[in-house]
Amino acid sequence: MGMISEFRTFAVRGNVMDLAVGVIIGAAFGKIVDSVVTDLIMPLVGRVIGKLDFSNLFVTLSDPPPGTPMTLDALKKAGVPVFAYGNFLTIAVNFLILAFIIFMMVRTFNKMREKEPPPPPAAPPEEVVLLREIRDSLKTR
Repeated sequence: MGMISEFRTFAVRGNVMDLAVGVIIGAAFGKIVDSVVTDLIMPLVGRVIGKLDFSNLFVTLSDPPPGTPMTLDALKKAGVPVFAYGNFLTIAVNFLILAFIIFMMVRTFNKMREKEPPPPPAAPPEEVVLLREIRDSLKTR
């Protein structure tokens, strides 16, 4: 019974619950940010660059079978090894944009968060108070 009790204490500790909430919110937030990058920003980047789709950039590493269309999907279905560097470029650009968006959001949230006032100074120990009283009474004599 001791281990179950210890586990219960661990599981309901504040830090563990905060971590669980953070992971859940982070997963949902990640989907939102991924949608912003994929659906809003990447089309604009493609438009500025000239409608270039990085995901279709590849180099075939062997000869494809005759009659196979030279598209990435068709070559993969045909079992032709391809060096799909365009997909990597797309993921790298998505990561950079996503990291920048998260940085800007954290920066904004940190600025919006209210600064907590510093805690009041702790009262001096009783011995110090008594010594000050003795000092002050000796000064007045």
